[in-house]
Amino acid sequence: MSNDSGKKQFWKRNTAKVPGSIRHVYGAQHPPFDPLLHSNLMKAGNKPPAASKPVAAAAAAAAAGKLKKATTFQEFESITSDAWDVGDDDDELLATAARNLNIEVVMETANKVIENHSKQQEQQRQREEEEEEAPPPEKEEEEVEAEREGEEEEEERGEEEGGGDEMPPELPFNSDGRMVKSLSEGEAQFRSQKDEAGERAGLQRHQSLPHRPTIPLVARMADQNTSGSLVMTEREASRLDKFRQVLAGPNTDLDELRKLSWSGIPRQVRPITWKLLSGYLPANVERRESTLQRKRQEYFGFIQQYYDSRNDQHHQDTYRQIHIDIPRTNPLIPLFQQASVQEIFERILFIWAIRHPASGYVQGINDLVTPFFVVFVFEYIEEEVENFDVSSLQEEALQNIEADSFWCMSKLLDGIQDNYTFAQPGIQRKVKALEELVSRIDDSVHRHLQQYEVEYLQFAFRWMNNLLMRELPLRCTIRLWDTYQAEPEGFSHFHLYVCAAFLVRWRKEILEEKDFQGLMILLQNLPTMHWGNEEVSVLLAEAYRLKFAFADAHPITTRDEGGSRPQQN
Repeated sequence: MSNDSGKKQFWKRNTAKVPGSIRHVYGAQHPPFDPLLHSNLMKAGNKPPAASKPVAAAAAAAAAGKLKKATTFQEFESITSDAWDVGDDDDELLATAARNLNIEVVMETANKVIENHSKQQEQQRQREEEEEEAPPPEKEEEEVEAEREGEEEEEERGEEEGGGDEMPPELPFNSDGRMVKSLSEGEAQFRSQKDEAGERAGLQRHQSLPHRPTIPLVARMADQNTSGSLVMTEREASRLDKFRQVLAGPNTDLDELRKLSWSGIPRQVRPITWKLLSGYLPANVERRESTLQRKRQEYFGFIQQYYDSRNDQHHQDTYRQIHIDIPRTNPLIPLFQQASVQEIFERILFIWAIRHPASGYVQGINDLVTPFFVVFVFEYIEEEVENFDVSSLQEEALQNIEADSFWCMSKLLDGIQDNYTFAQPGIQRKVKALEELVSRIDDSVHRHLQQYEVEYLQFAFRWMNNLLMRELPLRCTIRLWDTYQAEPEGFSHFHLYVCAAFLVRWRKEILEEKDFQGLMILLQNLPTMHWGNEEVSVLLAEAYRLKFAFADAHPITTRDEGGSRPQQN
């Protein structure tokens, strides 16, 4: 009992300090009831007896007093214990609500609704009949006459087959206002013709709207060109030539390669550039092939050594969690729903977790494989990858993609591993640094979030844990990682300034939200689905500006949090 009372006292003392404290949302559980709009529903039959008025007043005063009193966690739990129940409880709620309403008034309102609906249906039927009777102006008189003759023949045939006493199929209601439950063939045919006409009208409206190209979720060639077309402009072709010149030398100048890569990497040279900038491949051209063979053999040696232990008692929980998370990885992209791709991801993540026991597998790491996998698939294909069938690739190519993705992901995680160790201290520090940074660059946004008790950890944890991959389309993530690879400590340090610029980017929308729920829904569902290279470039430019304005301001800097940049092999 002392334990329970201690818990109760804790929640009483700390109710105001608990981050993200839940508030009641009007209308979330029961149908909203507006007394101004429905005052006539509570007139007759619902007035309490006169003797009970003092009791009701006392109850109301007690309720008002309770509203001012802080609700304990146990009380809140008892109030909301049925919040997610479904089934018969819904019928009970509706029955309870019905008892509080005047049945006569309800029935009268319902009858009016049915009557109005019947009138609208009748008016719609009359308009359709008038449209059918009026011949289109562009038709010839002979065609109109032929159509009329055909309609008369169909009507005569219908009268002979079904009799003349049946209700016309256009009427969905009987004369007494009750809805007809069974549909005749004529009615079904009429409705199908009406649906076709509606579809044609909708199509015409859609065609009249300004055309907006459909952007795939994965990067494509057009996304790499400023012009937005498949054909590169002269400037883009010149940039590609510069990359090829830097990469063609016997010893690649990594500093020059980083300068070129900061503004984006052309698709044709992105695989080799990422491997060089991540430290997976050496700058010396002669050593690259031998390094690739050695690292790929080493990875598949890990698989032979460790992968069979995935069902052992010590590792089965890790493997089970990976197996659950993989189908959730980019579920809208068909490429990642292929069985062979999911098996590749399972092997990569399980081997990484086994080789890094300090952190093991943490949810969110599964997302970090996908950009590398997509980029390295582009090394072997020319078409778009979103719907590409990887089984059409040779087995050796798939193995190379798998091994390269593993090693590059490992290099990335080496710099931010404290994000995934116990209690994830790296993320905790970065979220705190983000809060302080935003308070300096846009105090209005910061105070607005504070006013409505929105904690940065509630929305920015995912930004740090998944490197904004859940907030941006994959094509934008790939472009973002071009710069992260080029920027010193891009994933561990520069990412903080990108998150700050990303938050302030939605300043107008944030300030328009006036409650906790609206702010959380906005911050967890930011509208970036149609973002492309242009939006990401603007975001990176703003982050670069913030970095130079605030990088030396103590204690925002996070350079000592994620470890040094991985060295080349």
